[in-house]
Amino acid sequence: MTNAKNPLRKGKIQLVNGVHFYQKMKKSMGSKRNELSEEHINEIVRLYGDLKENDHVKLFDNEDFGYNKITVERPLRLNFKIDEERVKTLVNQTAFTNLSKSKKKGEAGLKEIEAGKQQQQAIVDALLSIQSDTVYKNREELTKMLKKLFKDKGLTIGSPLLKAILNALSEKDETADICVDGKGNPEPDTDLRDTESVPLKEDIYEYFEREIKPHVPDAWIDESKTKVGYEIPFTRHFYQYTALRSSEIIKEEIKALEESILEKLKKVMG
Repeated sequence: MTNAKNPLRKGKIQLVNGVHFYQKMKKSMGSKRNELSEEHINEIVRLYGDLKENDHVKLFDNEDFGYNKITVERPLRLNFKIDEERVKTLVNQTAFTNLSKSKKKGEAGLKEIEAGKQQQQAIVDALLSIQSDTVYKNREELTKMLKKLFKDKGLTIGSPLLKAILNALSEKDETADICVDGKGNPEPDTDLRDTESVPLKEDIYEYFEREIKPHVPDAWIDESKTKVGYEIPFTRHFYQYTALRSSEIIKEEIKALEESILEKLKKVMG
């Protein structure tokens, strides 16, 4: 892929398979048992210079080995329930636990910690005051309800803390409404995120509509995560199919092996 290529080679990649060009070494060097002779080297150089396809040489466009790695997202769907079980999980939310922590030292720090603990308890009490078996499937509606609840209780809840509370009350649910951001765009579910490698010569959106959309209609491509990569699957292009032995031949070999083993056992047993 150098920029100083012969005009005939520009935009091209030449693969030369030299796997069959070798001779046995007179003395092995560890796991190395084969070596290239002068004749082998000359032949490989000739094949490269001829720039003609044959059993040992394949020619490709640069784009043949390139691909767009696309990120496929699916929407986040959550249900919410305000009951004792889910409220208890608030202790697993960093924004909530940080309320009862302080970087201050001495008396000031102790006061801040105590105030945080009181706020934590007030939040828990407020939530439990409206606990029920109701399952909410729209995050935006529940958010409005919680904001009103905390306002009525005289509690100031910032965005990070409100997000932590919603996380604690949530559970994945494919039947729930899609969660959207402030601009109304669907939020991705990171657990459902997937990637696909699409050949450079193929339009990623045509690929998406054909290969992905029919199976996951709510999916979309996150264009900001698309990356270009290259891979040369050398073995695939020089693979030579070897027909499997017939079942009859295998049966005969097994039968012969069994007879050989029985014969040896007879000799051992006398």
